[in-house]
Amino acid sequence: MKSVIADGIHYYGLTGFPLAVRRVRTDAAHSLSHQHDLTEVEHCHDFCELVVVTHGRAMHALEDRVFPVTAGDVFLLQGRQRHYFYDRENLDLINIMYDPEKIALPENELRKMPGYCAMFMLEPAYRRQHRFASRLHLKRMALAQVERLAQVMENESDEARPGHEVALRAKLLELLVFLSRAYTETETTEAHALLRVGSVIGALENDFSRDWKLDELVATAHMSRSNLMRIFRRATGQTPIEYLLRLRIQKAMELLRNSDRPVTEIALEVGFNDSNYFSRQFRRILGESPRSYRNGAA
Repeated sequence: MKSVIADGIHYYGLTGFPLAVRRVRTDAAHSLSHQHDLTEVEHCHDFCELVVVTHGRAMHALEDRVFPVTAGDVFLLQGRQRHYFYDRENLDLINIMYDPEKIALPENELRKMPGYCAMFMLEPAYRRQHRFASRLHLKRMALAQVERLAQVMENESDEARPGHEVALRAKLLELLVFLSRAYTETETTEAHALLRVGSVIGALENDFSRDWKLDELVATAHMSRSNLMRIFRRATGQTPIEYLLRLRIQKAMELLRNSDRPVTEIALEVGFNDSNYFSRQFRRILGESPRSYRNGAA
C-alpha cells in the first residue's frame, strides 16, 4: 500500500489558524466523511492528530503494527507516523489536528502534569512495546465531556468569528488538561509505568532550580535507575540530568531576553551555582555566550 501525506493546509488552509476538527462516521458504503478523508488510506501527517474514538470499533494499522480500537480510546499521532483504519464496524472518530509549534502551546506548563508527560510524550514512544495497553481509555461520562469540548472547537473553527483563534487555543488547552488528568486515573500496569516517568519530568519542570540528584529522581519514579534512564532517554532523547540542564538554559534564555539582570544573577536563579559553568553550558548548547545571546535578542 502506497502511503500519502496529509498536509495541514488541506484542513485549516494556507492562512488559517493551524487547528481543525474533523469527524469520521462509518456508513454501510464507507463514504468519505469530509474532503481529504484518508481514514482507510495509509497516510502520515505534517501535524499532530489527536484521535478520539466515540463509537464502534476497528483495526488500526500504525507503522508495522496493528491495534484494535474501540469507543473511548484516545491517542496522539505525531508527525510522520504512517497509519490507517480497516475492518470498521460503526466506527466514529473525532480527529483534532493541530500544529503545536505554530499554536505556541505552553509546553513547559503542560509538562508539569505527569499525565501530560505520560500520554503526550511517553505513550507514543511506548505504544508498540506495550501493544497499545498504555493508551487512554475513557469511560462514557468522560468521553461525553471530550465530545462536548470538540463540538465547541468545531463550531469556533467553522464560524471563524473574530477571536476564534484565541477561543480555539483555549479550548485545546482545556482538552489537553482534561485528558492529562484522566490519564492519571488509568489503571493498566503499562500506563502506571509511564506515569512514574512522567512524574519525574513534572518534578523537574516544577522545580528546575533545585539541586536534583539522580537518586532523588529514581526515588520519585519508584523504579530502578536503569529503567528510568532507558525510558526517559527513549521518550525525550536525553538523560534526566541533560533534560534538566537544557530546561535551565531555556529559562535563562527567557530572562536574558526579558530583563537586564546580570548574567551571574540569572545563572543562580535558574539553578547554576557556578556562572562560568553556566556560560560554558550555554555556549555548548546554543553556540554563543549568554551576553552575545542577549545582545542579539535586543
